[in-house]
Parts: sequence; structure tokens; C-alpha cells
Amino acid sequence: MSQIFDFFLAPYQEATTLNIILEIIAVIFGVVGVWFGKRENILVYPLGIISTVIFVYLCNFFELYGEVIINIYYTLMSIYGWYTWLQIKNGTPLAISRMSKKDTGKALIIFISTALFVVAIYLYENKFDKWTDYIDTVTTGLCFAAMWLMANKKLEHWSLWIIANIISIPLYFVKGLGFTGIQFIILLIIAIQGHIAWKKHLDNSPATA
Repeated sequence: MSQIFDFFLAPYQEATTLNIILEIIAVIFGVVGVWFGKRENILVYPLGIISTVIFVYLCNFFELYGEVIINIYYTLMSIYGWYTWLQIKNGTPLAISRMSKKDTGKALIIFISTALFVVAIYLYENKFDKWTDYIDTVTTGLCFAAMWLMANKKLEHWSLWIIANIISIPLYFVKGLGFTGIQFIILLIIAIQGHIAWKKHLDNSPATA
């Protein structure tokens, strides 16, 4: 048991109190925000923005440049998603829907272009020196595509979050961000619940019943 605690706490022995507190705050806001997203509540975005802005600072501090890019994008897409979720068309707000072939094509383009962009950034910064860097390219692409689909209320965005979370859980523990690793365990559970809830809502919708 002590070995488990040592593995979890050892990376924080050299961390500043400020960074530890900021990580905890970011984790709390991130988890609560995704919980609101499961409930299709607009609060997912302002809470998410607070979390991602903090993570931009933390990931830059730890030289996790893939995550820096992810969280900058999250922040921008949260603003976009906040806007789209508030839009009223034909008297109704944006509704949950399934991906079309066009949406699938766009998501695939986002995934591939994002992965290539992250590779280019790592090569430019000469930071492709850890095995986790290669996995970052995949998770970044998944997260970029998921965030875009989420902003457009596509059911399948939960599937991408589930995959990304499964990959990210061990990754963050290895990187020394234990609290963030725990966050992704919780986010994985919420993502599974979110997919179930959104699918049930969609199946019960008059437009799709």
C-alpha cells in the first residue's frame, strides 16, 4: 500500500503548493463541468473554460506541449460551444443528433490534421524524446474531434471521450499528474453515463422515435 502512495505522491514532492492547488481546482471544475455536459446543461462551458485555462498554465510548466495545445483548443471550442448551445433556430435550441457522413468526414480531418500538427510542434521544439509524446499525438487528435462534435451536440462525441480517457488515465499517472489521472477515471465514468443518457434522450425524441 505504501508503494502505491509513494508512486502517487512522489511527483508532488518537488511541486509547488500553488501548482498542486491549481491542479486540484482545475480537476474539480473539469469534472463538475463534464457532469453538467452529461445533463446537457450550458454550465459545462464556463466551468470547462476555467479548468482548461488553468491546465494551459500547468501543462506549459511541465513542458507537456501536446496538452497545452489541447487545452488552448478546449478553451476556444468552449467559447464556440457556449455560443452554439445558446442559439435558437425555428424556436428551438440546438438538439442532440447523430453524426452524418459529412460530420464523420470533418471529424476525421480534424483528427488527422491535429495529430500531424502536434508532431510538427514536438519536432520543432525538439521534444520528441519520450514515448508518451507519441501517444499525445493520438489523444490530441481524438480530443480535438470530440470537442468539435460536442459543440455541435453529436452523440458520438462521448465515444471519442471514452477512448481518449482510457488512453489518458495511465498516461497522466506516468507523467506525474496523479490528481489529473484520477480526474480522467471520473471523466471516463461520466462519459459512459453521458453516452447512455444522450442516446436515451435521442431515442425518445419525437424526431427520431
